[in-house]
Amino acid sequence: MEIKREKIRAHAPLAEPGSPESLRIRQLRARDLLRGDLTDEQLEEHVSQSVVTGRLEDLLNWGRANSVFPLTFGLACCAMEMIAVVGSPRNDLARFGAEALRASPRQADLIILSGRVSIKMAPVVRRLYDQMLEPRWSISMGACSSSGGMFANYAVVQGADKFMPIDVHVPGCPPRPEALIYGFNKLQRMILGNPDMGWRRRYNAEGTEEWARDDVIAGQPSESAQAAYARARQAVARTVESTGPDGFPADPAASGGEAEEAGGTFGSDEVRGTGVS
Repeated sequence: MEIKREKIRAHAPLAEPGSPESLRIRQLRARDLLRGDLTDEQLEEHVSQSVVTGRLEDLLNWGRANSVFPLTFGLACCAMEMIAVVGSPRNDLARFGAEALRASPRQADLIILSGRVSIKMAPVVRRLYDQMLEPRWSISMGACSSSGGMFANYAVVQGADKFMPIDVHVPGCPPRPEALIYGFNKLQRMILGNPDMGWRRRYNAEGTEEWARDDVIAGQPSESAQAAYARARQAVARTVESTGPDGFPADPAASGGEAEEAGGTFGSDEVRGTGVS
């Protein structure tokens, strides 16, 4: 049997060190750079290859988004799904740098409300949130913490955003671990300063939030709410004028005369007028 000995580096030619000539060239370029003998073109080429510029805020947000410390906290049955994303071989939150759960709110910057929030538990949750590090974030996991879920009674808060700010809502009863990881990815993009477009912005519905309405206090909706309602009414009016209140073409001729046989009221002004108050 023949035994052949060779260096391991021979199997990885890309890791081979450069030739002495190229090393000498780099040394001479470095010397010229220190002396200030480089031309403008050579200096621009060196800067483009060796220097990376950016904002300090972007660097800090990049570090925050990839080193989140969630709080060891659970409320109800959704906590079982939350546990499944920590250390699980299939759904591992460590891939995104958030596997280090902290048992103290003073060492955590993310709280996941996994389950229903009772009236008695709401001030406790708020105190834990206030004791967390800043900047801090929150995820409402499941239908119960987001809107009360099936518990539409006096003992359960109908949405955690009633008493604390919520950054991401994860729907489901309970949501799967994949859904929680997807919500966490959305939170990461929000921390990086590039959040996904929400449905209010997508459908031009800013001003319809509950916090934007003061009709409960003053008896009148806010200006932003009135503007949003006016835009919605105009959109409905345009839709009714083009398609009719039932979604059919407003032109009777397009329907083959069936409107006239039905009494001539299809597509009439009286019917179309009922679509908008």
